[in-house]
Amino acid sequence: MKTYKIILTMLIAAMSMPMMAQSEGGLLLEAGAEKKINKKLSIGVEGDFRLRNDFKDVDRWSLGIGASYKLTSWLKADAGYKLLNTHFREDASYKSSGALNKLTPSYWGIRHRLYASLTGSYKFDNNLKLSLRERWQYTYRPEKTVQRWDEDDEEWEDKIRYGKAKNQLRSRLQLSYDDKNWWLKPYASAELYNSWSIEKIRYTVGVDFNINKHNSLSVFYRFQDQRDTDSDDYDPDMHYLGIGYKFKF
Repeated sequence: MKTYKIILTMLIAAMSMPMMAQSEGGLLLEAGAEKKINKKLSIGVEGDFRLRNDFKDVDRWSLGIGASYKLTSWLKADAGYKLLNTHFREDASYKSSGALNKLTPSYWGIRHRLYASLTGSYKFDNNLKLSLRERWQYTYRPEKTVQRWDEDDEEWEDKIRYGKAKNQLRSRLQLSYDDKNWWLKPYASAELYNSWSIEKIRYTVGVDFNINKHNSLSVFYRFQDQRDTDSDDYDPDMHYLGIGYKFKF
């Protein structure tokens, strides 16, 4: 009975997440593989694929490699690299009269990301597990020349989108039900993206399914609340449906 109460509480938490009028629906597909080198060290690869604009447009795909090391029974460190190929949104500027001035169509662009994390966790007697992850990430977007439409001259022109580097601190608090004798693991989390100000908050609720010793699935819902974001990194509030798969060697 206690287990069902925990799951119900997490579902209620998801339903009570903030809902914004201007938002989009999206799909997030994740896949990964992990190899345990010894009791403390693991290495892995991962990838994801995202849709936005109410499942109509591809948002990005990524590939990554990383490693994790168990420092103590309650503290874990991890680090890695990700290659992100992002479908940047259309960007338009308008005159004071409301007429179109310049228009940059959507385009694809590469980004490189490095990250390092520390995760501390505590498991209560009732199998509830509370964890806090602090992650630093560095993302670099190389310079890229794209085409922009000039409405006044009625012609295409080159626009240089200069290289940009960004540091962020991601703080995630997560509550899960972790019973080794049960094949379901429900969880709920909130994650803050901070770069001198709170740029966005992610609320996630989901369930991990342990199919067998080597295979697991994850199904989740995520609401992404945009806050203080640069104009060239703009995204509306997002409602994601997510499915993940992991294979362990």
